[in-house]
Amino acid sequence: MSKSEMIEGVEARHMAGAIRALAMDAVEQAKSGHPGMPMGMADVATVLFSQFLKFDAAEPRWADRDRFVLSAGHGSMLLYALLHLSGYEDMTLDELKNFRQLGSKTPGHPEYGHAEGVETTTGPLGQGLANAVGMAMAEAHLNARFGDELVDHRTWVIAGDGCLMEGISQEALTLAGKQKLNKLIVLWDDNNISIDGAISLADVTDQKARFAASGWNVLACDGHDVEDVARALEAATRSDKPVLVACKTTIGYGAPKRAGTAKAHGEALGAEELAGAKAAIGWKHGPFEIPEDVAAAWLRVGARGAAARELWEQRLKASEKQDEFASAMKSGNVEAAVMALGMHAAKMASDKPAMATRASSGAAIDAMFAQAPELMGGSADLTGSNNTQAKGVADFMPENRLGRYVRWGIREHAMAAAMNGMALHGGVIPFGGTFLSFADYSRPAIRLGALMGIRVVHVMTHDSIGLGEDGPTHQPVEQIAALRCMPNLAVFRPADAVEAAECWQLALLRDNGPSIMALSRQSTPGLRGDASENLSARGAYELLPAEGGAARVALFSTGTEVALAVKAREALQAEGIPTRVISAPCFELFEQQSEEYQDEICGEDEEVRIGIEAAVGQGWFEAFGLDAFIGMSEFGASAPAKDVYAHFGITAEGIVETAKALL
Repeated sequence: MSKSEMIEGVEARHMAGAIRALAMDAVEQAKSGHPGMPMGMADVATVLFSQFLKFDAAEPRWADRDRFVLSAGHGSMLLYALLHLSGYEDMTLDELKNFRQLGSKTPGHPEYGHAEGVETTTGPLGQGLANAVGMAMAEAHLNARFGDELVDHRTWVIAGDGCLMEGISQEALTLAGKQKLNKLIVLWDDNNISIDGAISLADVTDQKARFAASGWNVLACDGHDVEDVARALEAATRSDKPVLVACKTTIGYGAPKRAGTAKAHGEALGAEELAGAKAAIGWKHGPFEIPEDVAAAWLRVGARGAAARELWEQRLKASEKQDEFASAMKSGNVEAAVMALGMHAAKMASDKPAMATRASSGAAIDAMFAQAPELMGGSADLTGSNNTQAKGVADFMPENRLGRYVRWGIREHAMAAAMNGMALHGGVIPFGGTFLSFADYSRPAIRLGALMGIRVVHVMTHDSIGLGEDGPTHQPVEQIAALRCMPNLAVFRPADAVEAAECWQLALLRDNGPSIMALSRQSTPGLRGDASENLSARGAYELLPAEGGAARVALFSTGTEVALAVKAREALQAEGIPTRVISAPCFELFEQQSEEYQDEICGEDEEVRIGIEAAVGQGWFEAFGLDAFIGMSEFGASAPAKDVYAHFGITAEGIVETAKALL
């Protein structure tokens, strides 16, 4: 890097040196962390933040800011150093000194919500890249809706070799290429090193060719030459496609013995190596010490977007779409949709249609979609099966950015992660469909959405052995239990069209975490005749009381098996055995109810409590204090749904026999 290159009146090497020094010092003090990536990408990050990134550190939530995603989240000190240096108020020097300590704003990997300027939670490699695709899609849609004067920004990503090796990267980059997201720019930290050593130990992929083949423009630069970096980034901003910039760097840049080796990746350098690295980059200052001229220059970088922000605020104030835009970005604009769903639920209670709950969900989507302009639906190539496309809704495509239906293709993982990015961006409430058995493809992204506490609705149909002939490869058995055990994830499994509408209401209102809609392929009868109250909001409720005395049997069930419980109750009541039925569409909401309500629903100790669900029983006994569970303990089988249920003993007759045996 040329010593003469100046940024804000200070030599660029010293601007980048501040990032390197803070990263080394913080990792050294914590005796834990990843110094190599921040040391290697400091020059690229310096150019990006000082010359290209549109942001204002004083207003970190400015709606039209550029989004910066550190997909290589292990290099978190790069981001924390940038936020501190550029003047983000909550990223103090003390926070850097508390790197990786309990309660700090500087966890080992960036976590959304801990500090301003952290746009998403990253660490699991490739997730940030896919998040960024969703952010760029949201920007493109909102740009079409509100125009350049209110929405016109880029999404920048720093990704490493590991991000590009993860399978999600293939899904994400091909999606971005298809969608021609030309405001998406990925800066690849091309250092040829992973934890085990040289990339060549495990991979021979020509990444530039891969991106080019997928509809990207590909550029390259010397990641330690700020003039060359600036040239490449300037060219990237003029692209008609998404852009990969291959930034050739040295991991652990400056470290005498570890630079360019795997030893620079994931551990503190040690006092001797740290001192040698600082000497090599010309940094003559103590731990966490930033000279005044460098600190002042970085603060000017952080403030350079203020004028653009103020002009944007003037445009917003003068815009006839001001209120609409504010409402969209608040993403709380769901009241009208919730009301429409309530009216729809009332009609379903009156009509009591027999239909698959996936069809019930589709009808609910039709009822609410026009009332919630922020909703964007989609499916992973299963539109006709998932029932996720509202009537008359156009596809989101390069030719029609106003479209509100995404053809995700067979990319479940990227779909889930990109929907996270859409939700994080704001202005969009995303939902997308696949089969429940494929939740395992989506799970890492669902988990991060739950960790971040963001509203995404995952529509997952074909929710049990009831899908029938497609057999055990597609019949989910363990998925519902596995999803229920994830913190901050609401798993809804409605029993009929009324509950489907209620569960959609709850998913829309749930702005602090994602939701799963587990929906059937097979038809099930209408059960609820009253929708005056959203009973699903209680998580579990008494659908039918015992008659002829105190209940001796309580049947707890979800989804299509509630109809079996109702039929079993009829038989038990006919034999003089008072029986009640409890529908439990959402365990997580039931757990949030008062202890008194839970005790009321679970009933007296004298009752025989039986759970029924065409899935494994984990979680059922703890939730309801069961005496028995009727469900699955093995994988399913290929046959018509009725035959499969009978084969595994999940029938009304089987429920009756179990109840009588326990009395």
